[in-house]
Amino acid sequence: MKPCIMILGPQAVGKMAVGMALREKYNYRLFHNHMSIELVNDLYGQLDKEAFKLVGKLRQVIFEDVFTRDLDGFTFTYMMAFDWPSEHKYVEDFIAKFESNGFTVFLVELEADVETRLERNKSDLRLKQKATKRNIEWSDNNLLESMDKYRLNSNPGEMTYERYLKINNSDLSPDQVAQMIYDYIQNK
Repeated sequence: MKPCIMILGPQAVGKMAVGMALREKYNYRLFHNHMSIELVNDLYGQLDKEAFKLVGKLRQVIFEDVFTRDLDGFTFTYMMAFDWPSEHKYVEDFIAKFESNGFTVFLVELEADVETRLERNKSDLRLKQKATKRNIEWSDNNLLESMDKYRLNSNPGEMTYERYLKINNSDLSPDQVAQMIYDYIQNK
């Protein structure tokens, strides 16, 4: 089995850090959502509607290349608006595409309380990897405002996908979460 883990969750919940732990511990290659966002922002200096179209195109090119590689596993992080049908469609299409290319997809949703997320929003790791988050005042406000605009975690029973795991990682390290994910995969 070649696992593909799609980690879902709101900003600063720890998606990238968990993906990095999966890479370090199990050699699952990581494509965190900000890799494409930061590239486009750095290139054009903005993240408008057209820029996000390019972000989507870049992701598709990377995915197509991943399908040609002999990988131990692959992790992609994504902030999903659970109240948008188009987001559910995106996840369904992602699953279908990866599974038709020999991967077994696991959805992992992370949740953490807002105080923990605000603290993580300022972490050295996050700020090093994500230039668009370095204006802390803006980033904290964006995190809080997005909670009013979108539902960034699922409701109980909403996610009916066969290989789905939800973890509250408020009090867990990225290594602990990575181990939980790995154990879950091994038992499926």
